[in-house]
Amino acid sequence: MRNKRLACDERQFRNEWKYYITEAERYVIRGKLLEVMEPDSHAKDGIYMIRSLYFDDYWDSAYHDKLLGVNYRNKYRIRVYNCSDQTIKLERKTKVANYIHKDSAPLSREEYERILNGEYSFLLTSDRPLCREFYYECTAHLMRPRVIVDYEREPLVFRYGDVRVTFDSHVRAALLYADIFDPDLPALEALDPGVLIMEVKFTEFLPQMIKEIIPPSAHHFMAISKYTLCYEKTAYMAKQI
Repeated sequence: MRNKRLACDERQFRNEWKYYITEAERYVIRGKLLEVMEPDSHAKDGIYMIRSLYFDDYWDSAYHDKLLGVNYRNKYRIRVYNCSDQTIKLERKTKVANYIHKDSAPLSREEYERILNGEYSFLLTSDRPLCREFYYECTAHLMRPRVIVDYEREPLVFRYGDVRVTFDSHVRAALLYADIFDPDLPALEALDPGVLIMEVKFTEFLPQMIKEIIPPSAHHFMAISKYTLCYEKTAYMAKQI
């Protein structure tokens, strides 16, 4: 596994708390949160589907760094919403303990196809630093697709601060040899029935009235990674290909 150099920069990091909860807890928590928060206006009917194609390097560093609890780590992914190619994003999620920062760059459908075909040269001439850094990862460290992660997200936002609570259900894993724009893409459930992931994200502070709604069973942060869950779910099938 290659070494990573820790670097200090001026990027703004957000708090990210993750918890496993049950559907019953979701019902109760959501009801209480709606007294002080509101559904995200970008979510049609309050829910949207997220599909992410995760990448990892030759050493599977993102996967192993998570298992080892490395304090500073990065994950690269290409993300789409509701299986549409209208919005395609290349993203890098940087995590330091319970703090995160996300860099993003838009991709066209053609650019996405070129990446999947191993044609990375156009990234080097991009005016977006993330694309140029992704080119380096793909060429120097053999960054390649690893697994597709699907889930339905219900987001709630707090009008008076940068606070966001999301409920991610039906987390599913699919082999990467598939069309990420296919709404009928076969996938395996990655969580036990009736279990979902609640995420609480905020930049500066979490209002006490929201903090108190977090259930007693979720007082401790959980080390949850959808990428790791889905990587392990499909690992045995990937070996058969």
